[in-house]
Amino acid sequence: MTDPRRRLPSMDALLREPGAVPLIDRYGRETVKDSLRRALDRNREGADPERSDPVDLLRAAERDLEARSRPSLRRTLNGTGVVLHTNLGRAPLADAAGRAQAEAADYGNVELSLETGRRGSRYDHCGDVVCELTGAPAAIVANNNAAAVALVVNELARGREVLVSRGELVEIGGTFRIPDVVERSGGRLREVGTTNRTRVSDYAAAVNDSTGLILRVHPSNYRVEGFSARPSLAALVSLARERGIPLAHDLGSGLLDAGLLPGFPQGPTARGSLASGVDLATWSGDKLLGGPQAGIIAGDAALIGRLRRNPLLRAFRVDKTTLAALETTLMLYRDPDLAVRRIPALRMLREPAPTVEARATAARPEPPARSGARVDVIRTEAMVGGGAFPGFAIPSAGWAVTEVDVERLAAECRAGRVPLIGRIERAAFIVDVRTLPGEEAARAAEALASALDRVADV
Repeated sequence: MTDPRRRLPSMDALLREPGAVPLIDRYGRETVKDSLRRALDRNREGADPERSDPVDLLRAAERDLEARSRPSLRRTLNGTGVVLHTNLGRAPLADAAGRAQAEAADYGNVELSLETGRRGSRYDHCGDVVCELTGAPAAIVANNNAAAVALVVNELARGREVLVSRGELVEIGGTFRIPDVVERSGGRLREVGTTNRTRVSDYAAAVNDSTGLILRVHPSNYRVEGFSARPSLAALVSLARERGIPLAHDLGSGLLDAGLLPGFPQGPTARGSLASGVDLATWSGDKLLGGPQAGIIAGDAALIGRLRRNPLLRAFRVDKTTLAALETTLMLYRDPDLAVRRIPALRMLREPAPTVEARATAARPEPPARSGARVDVIRTEAMVGGGAFPGFAIPSAGWAVTEVDVERLAAECRAGRVPLIGRIERAAFIVDVRTLPGEEAARAAEALASALDRVADV
C-alpha cells in the first residue's frame, strides 16, 4: 500500500473532473483519454507521488493535446526579405481573396449553372475575368503553371516535336525541368540555337513535318548576360504564323502589366504576350499575380476549347477554394490602384524603403538584458523571389541581431508559437521588415524577444 502509483486516480475519475470538460469539448473524449493515458503512464514510470493530483495530470494531458493538435502547416512570419518565398508559400492572399476562399469551402456552384440548374464547368468561373484583363479570347485555369505547360504540350504536340531554345531549358524549382515536363507530357524536345545565342533562323531551320509546337519559355529565375541574343516575341509570332505552327509562351511568374511595378526591370507581361499574337500564354497565379497557386492558360479560343476537352485537365483541375481566391484576386486588378493597395505581394514590392525603415525602427524589439544580445536597425536588400527578376535587389530595412549564437536563435525563432523565419549573414541574424507588413512587424518583434529569452535560458 506504500506504492505511490496506487494513489493515481482512475481514468473515469479524471474524465469526471471539471477541468476535463472543456478538453473533451475541444478535442473529443477518445483523444482526451489517449492523452490522459500517456500522462498516467509517464507518472507510473516516474512513480512521482507529487504528480498524482488530477489537476496536474489534466495539465499534462492538455500540454500533450496542444502539441499533438498543432498542424504541421502553420502560419509563419516571413522575415527573410524574399517577398515570393517558395518555401513559405509564395504570395500571401489579399484579405478579400482569403474570405472568398473560406466561403467557398462550404457548398457552392462550382460545377452547377445557376441559370439552367444543370451541370456546369468549374472552368467558367475565372475565364471571363482573365479575358477581360488580358484581352484574350478564352482562358482556363489548372492547378499550377507546370500543369498548364504540360497540358499545352500534351494537347498540341503529343508524339511531335516541341521547339525550345537551349537558353530556355530552365529548371523551375524542386528539380522540375522544362525538358522533363515536355517529354513526360508526350512531346519530343527539339533544342534550338545555343545557350547564349538563339536566332529566328534557328527556329526556322528546325521546323519540319513533325513540329507540333514552338514553346517560348521566360528564363525568369536566371539571367544570360554578355554575348547573348534572343529573338523578339513578335519575330517568333511571325514565323509561327508563316509555318502554321502554334506558339505558346510560358511567362512563369506572370505579371499582368509592367505599370504595376514601376522601377522594376522590364519583362514579359500577360497582356503584352497576348497582344503580340501568341496562340497561348501560361503563367502562375501565386507569384507576381499575388493570388493562390494556379496555372492560367489564355489565348486562342479554339485551342482553349481543345484543352478543355483533354482528359489530363481533370488530373490538373483546380480546387473550388482556389478558384474563389483567384477570381477575387483577379477582380481587384480591374482598378490597378486598388490592386496595389490590397494585394499584399504588390504592396510589399512597391513600399518605399524609408517607410520600411520607419516601421523597423518603430517595432525594434528590446532584447532581454540577460541575453547579452544586441538588436540594431539596419538597411538591407530584399528580393522578389518566386523566380521573378533574378539579381534585382530592393532597398529595404530590418533588424540585425548580434552578440548571440545566431544558429541557436534561428532555431528558437522557428520553434516559436508563431514561427519567425529570418536569415543568417555572417555573425548576424537578420530579420527583414519589408516582408513583415503592418502589424506583422510587431508580432515578429515579440517572437524575436521571446526567442532571445529562451536562448538565454540555455
